[in-house]
Order: sequence, then structure tokens, then C-alpha cells
Amino acid sequence: MAAADAGIPGVTTPDPSIGSQDPETPESVITRFGITTLAESFTEFTVVASMPVGHLTNPFTGMPTIGPLAILVDDVGGRANFYRRGAGQWTVSSELSIELSPDGIESLQAAPDEPVVASSRPLGPHGATLLAICTLSHRGSTIGGGTVRTVAIGGGPDAPIQRGPDTLVRTPETTMAELMSAQPQPDEAGIYRLAQRPDSIINNLIGIVHGGVSSAGLELVASAAINHGQSEPLRTASLRVNFLRPFLAGAQSSYEGTALRIGRNSAIGDAQAVGDDGKVAILARVTGYR
Repeated sequence: MAAADAGIPGVTTPDPSIGSQDPETPESVITRFGITTLAESFTEFTVVASMPVGHLTNPFTGMPTIGPLAILVDDVGGRANFYRRGAGQWTVSSELSIELSPDGIESLQAAPDEPVVASSRPLGPHGATLLAICTLSHRGSTIGGGTVRTVAIGGGPDAPIQRGPDTLVRTPETTMAELMSAQPQPDEAGIYRLAQRPDSIINNLIGIVHGGVSSAGLELVASAAINHGQSEPLRTASLRVNFLRPFLAGAQSSYEGTALRIGRNSAIGDAQAVGDDGKVAILARVTGYR
């Protein structure tokens, strides 16, 4: 169900601690990517969680990537919004953004074994949308921030989509592409594609690819595109994502990234997620700096 198609009736906020789980970030995604919840409040609607990202690299460039941070931001921001939903409602993300400090990548490289900690809280009241903001810290210092905008929808599936056990055994050598069940494709004239293979473990509870995972895929291909043929790397400083419709993984689903502009010290790249049905499901823009 696309966020753009949903409306918000006047509702009261339930107690989210009773038998409910954010449908956008199921336990399978949390476990696959090593997210650990450190603290959460069902009255203040705050969430603190950590995730190891320092050893994960872009499969095209081999460089450090901020893509995995989208999974962490989507989790903590999505939960902060989900806990404020109305009775009988589900939630779907409509937008996600990340801003990274100029020294963010250097911090991750200096201590790759230290996880990034994300702390989210509500920004403004429950209205047509729900908005959460979060800070990202590493080794005790703030390295960035993010936002997640969510639409609450009436109804939803009768029950969560069932999935089998996770067959991926994660080791220190497991790549970002393997965690995502994605496969890099040869670039064509500077266009980079990452095939998204079907994997129920990375789906949310309504059976589509987790928004943080798809956002990460978009960052990977956009970053690869702006670094095409570059001798000095352009590192992603910001990521902005718009979710248009459900992203269904299948034999034809992929992320596609192109460079919009490459300047002397900065570049802009665009990316789209194309579902197995051939429709563009998600759009993203990346800005990088040397």
C-alpha cells in the first residue's frame, strides 16, 4: 500500500508495548543487520539502538559507505513514529533522509568495530504524517542525523507475512551486498545497477523490501555513479529518499544509479528502485563531496 494513497482519521494513540511490532522493521531485519535496541520509551516515543557498519563497503567502489545507516535510521525513526500511531493503524514510510558530518567516514574508518548509535524522538505532533528525527553518534561523538516521515494507514494485513529461518551465516567477511541479498551488475556507460534478489528476511511485515534496505541500495548505486572514473573519491554527505509505492523484489527488481552532475569538489547522483513489476517504486538523491 503506497503512503501517498493513505489518509489519517482522528484517532487516539494506543499502548504500543502490548502485543505490537513495527511492521516496517521486523525482527528478521534487526537480526540480519545486527541492530541492538539499547533503550526505548513507549510514553516519550524515543528509541536508542546501535548497529555495526564500519566494515561494510560499497560493492562497486570498495569504499566505506553510509548506506547501512539508512537501515538504522529507518528502524529507530520508524519505531518512534509507529509508537504514536492511532488505534487499529499500521504505518508506512514516505520519506527518509540522512546527513553525515564531514568527519563521519573518518570516524568509522578509525574504529570500524565500534557500532553507530542512533537516538530518535518525535518532531512535532501526529498530523497528516508522523515525523521523527534522530542523531547518529560514533565513539561518543555526533557524526550525523536523520529523519523518517511516516504515514499512518487504517487497517493493514490480517497477519504478518510469515518467513522461514535466516540461512545467511554472518561473519566478519560478510559483505553489504550479501546482507541485502543483492548482486552488483556490470556498469553500462556510467549507469550502475544492483539486482535485488527476493529474500523474505529483508522484507517488512507486509511483504515488501524493508525501506532502510532499499534506501541503502539506492545510496550504493548513486555513490558508485558519482565516483565513476574519479581518481579522488566523492563521499556521500547526504541521502534523501522518497517512497512512491511498494518495492516488490523478484527476478527483475533492481536499484539504478546515475550521476546528475560531477563538479570539482562535489557531485549529485540520482537513483531509483525498480520493482519486479517494472514500476519505479522509490527515488533517491545523493550529494557527495571530496
